[in-house]
Amino acid sequence: MRETERLSELAKRRGFFFQSSEAYGGVSGFYTFGPEGAEVKRNVEKQWRKWFSQREGHREIDAPTVMPEPVFEASGHLETFDDMIVVCPECEASHRADHLVEDNTDIDEAEAIANEKIGEIIEEEVIACPSCGTALAGQPVDDFNLMFGTQIGPGDSQQGYLRPETAQGIFVEFPRLKEYARNQLPFGITQIGRAYRNEISPRNSLVRTREFTQAELEHFIDPEKDQPDLEKVEDVELLLYPRENQGDGELIKATVREAVEQDTIADPWIAYYLGLAKQWYSRIGVNMERFRFRQHQEDELSHYSTDCWDAEGEVDGNWIELAGFSYRGCYDLSKHNEHSREDFTLFREYDEPEIVEEPQVNPDMGYLGPEYGERAGKIKQALEDLAENDPEAFDHEEVSIEVEGQELEIPVERTGFSVEQEEKHGEHILPHVMEPSFGVDRAVFTVLAHSLDQDEIDGEERDVLRLENEIAPTEIAVLPLMDKDGMPEKAREVARNLRESG
Repeated sequence: MRETERLSELAKRRGFFFQSSEAYGGVSGFYTFGPEGAEVKRNVEKQWRKWFSQREGHREIDAPTVMPEPVFEASGHLETFDDMIVVCPECEASHRADHLVEDNTDIDEAEAIANEKIGEIIEEEVIACPSCGTALAGQPVDDFNLMFGTQIGPGDSQQGYLRPETAQGIFVEFPRLKEYARNQLPFGITQIGRAYRNEISPRNSLVRTREFTQAELEHFIDPEKDQPDLEKVEDVELLLYPRENQGDGELIKATVREAVEQDTIADPWIAYYLGLAKQWYSRIGVNMERFRFRQHQEDELSHYSTDCWDAEGEVDGNWIELAGFSYRGCYDLSKHNEHSREDFTLFREYDEPEIVEEPQVNPDMGYLGPEYGERAGKIKQALEDLAENDPEAFDHEEVSIEVEGQELEIPVERTGFSVEQEEKHGEHILPHVMEPSFGVDRAVFTVLAHSLDQDEIDGEERDVLRLENEIAPTEIAVLPLMDKDGMPEKAREVARNLRESG
């Protein structure tokens, strides 16, 4: 019996996890953690907080799981948060196209392949619908947005979405969070909470579900000044699978320090958190002989990421993504700075004041008003933007600007253009973001799978879990040796005293 099947059977019988709403037939992609599993999950979260929040000096927030549509328009999730879907022409079952390719070919990372190519592979390999066996050749492979939509309020309500990641709850609150950090970089904000993705084909127990728990850290840094303290993890040995090696399958063993110096990991912040993560996963019970870090292929990167490595654990011969370590640059803060009414920048003070030349315009409104009427204000704004971005455009007798779709020629002498010298003490910058993002449910699943063992009693084999002390759901068992002489009552008294003592 496969490891996953043994674990699922044990989990249901002993109260670790099971499919939700089974009394009504169950709903694919939703699981309930039973009494034992909920305790393991809480212990995993407790250890994550200890390692990635408390010990690192970061602070935690708890944001809502429902957010308004403009948040996800700005973040890019409405436009790009898609998976590949193919629909069976016979039974009309929907399937995730890249998973069908992975299940029926030797291709490991089909997610990085374009939709059109996936369709060609389905046809070439004569891949059929898993539900009814109908050939899927010629069926379109389309994008399917994974977000759950909802309405906020009654009547003419506002469109909202269940968050697909906890990260946006941190990013949208940055203008306030930076104040709590005294406007000083670097600082980190953590969050553990539910996220939702309307998966096309949930599968593999807790690995791919529609509701799950994430533990995420957004570490805000000044890219020109802030560096991680690599000495804390420099000797941690990593098993690395860089993108250029993923054709031949060769993995690299290197310490954190070696990986940075050899440029195997380009960004030291990613290397730092890989070292920290390996220590944490080892501490909670992931088997390090079945654990690695894999770099994303360039066409596999999320829309916000410049580089990303996944922590992966092996179960039943398959590598499961456990966490992603992504350098998000200033993508998220720049988008919210552009789309919202708040300021997402921080002031970076110079070591010494600098004398700089500042292009300025002071348009002749006595000319612009009579000449252009209501458009005069927009022309003034366009001239100011042009002076900031392209001051050389004012080197001619006329300057060209576009207002309300019309190109206008404004005499430079009417713009009041000049270049003034100013003493600057600093500048406003958009911080960059390093993001370690952990799947809590997947961590629990992998810990349980790697802790699964067998023993034999009276010739009968049985499955057992050998969990680390800090993760195990039961700390102490009080067991009376016999049912007499008041021993059961004394055992209950001891157990009660222990509970009251925490």
